[in-house]
Amino acid sequence: MTNKKFLQNTGTFLLFGGPSIFAFFSVILIPFLFGLYLTLTNWDVRLGDHTFLGFANYAEVFRDKVFLTQLWFTLKYVFFTVVLANVAAFFLAFALTSGFKGQQFLRTGFFTPNLIGGLVLGYLWQLLFSQVLPYLGEKYGWTLFETSWLTDTDKGFWALVIVSAWQFIGYLMIIYIAGFMSVRVDVLEAASIDGANGLTKIRKIILPLSAPAIVICIFISISRSFLTYDLNLALTKGGPFNSTELSAYHVVQKAFLSNEYGVGQAEAVVLFGVVAIIALTQAYFLKKLEVEE
Repeated sequence: MTNKKFLQNTGTFLLFGGPSIFAFFSVILIPFLFGLYLTLTNWDVRLGDHTFLGFANYAEVFRDKVFLTQLWFTLKYVFFTVVLANVAAFFLAFALTSGFKGQQFLRTGFFTPNLIGGLVLGYLWQLLFSQVLPYLGEKYGWTLFETSWLTDTDKGFWALVIVSAWQFIGYLMIIYIAGFMSVRVDVLEAASIDGANGLTKIRKIILPLSAPAIVICIFISISRSFLTYDLNLALTKGGPFNSTELSAYHVVQKAFLSNEYGVGQAEAVVLFGVVAIIALTQAYFLKKLEVEE
């Protein structure tokens, strides 16, 4: 009887959990482990052949000054993108939970950019930065927009930051709204009775009680920013003069265009380690800020 029940439970588990387990192993775990193995080889994509090199590819990664320069550039890009996206999403969510008419429609509108693919979004903003804004800048004398941002090494960086933040804001806004909805109304009413203004309520009540949403939003925006590739490809293609080439873009170029798959895969593993360390560190410290009502 026990064996029969065990077989029934096993069959039920495989029926409902089997597809997920198969997908996890085939799509995530096995490719990840195979990728780690490839970092120890000089695999040639064209020939499908390789020899074992040990940790030589990792040594090459840290000798690659271009990759290290672009990693530093990526760190700056992630910092400004995360700050801009989260600050804008936080105050946007605060405004769209104030109870005015039409806020549901506005929530949908601000969330829409997140549904647009990075390639399409990049080409749309490329048109804006390279044609529309320069036309308006020349017509109305706006010196900031007289030339295309995408042809300037400094402005190209801010173009990437602005477009990425614009894409993330709507998604992060929904999470912040969920966090604000968990703040009890009677707590806010009591603070108003005690004479607290809007900024005081945000700083003393809403921010501490919304800490879980803040942790999630920062974690998501960090991980997504580090892995930006399609937007980088469509908007700037790493130009001008490779000045806006992010690490993920460089990894793909190294692996598939330069046919240095082992080195490119090693760079991807290093990038993964950097993302994991930064994301988990911020989550650990921000978790300590969480309070209970």
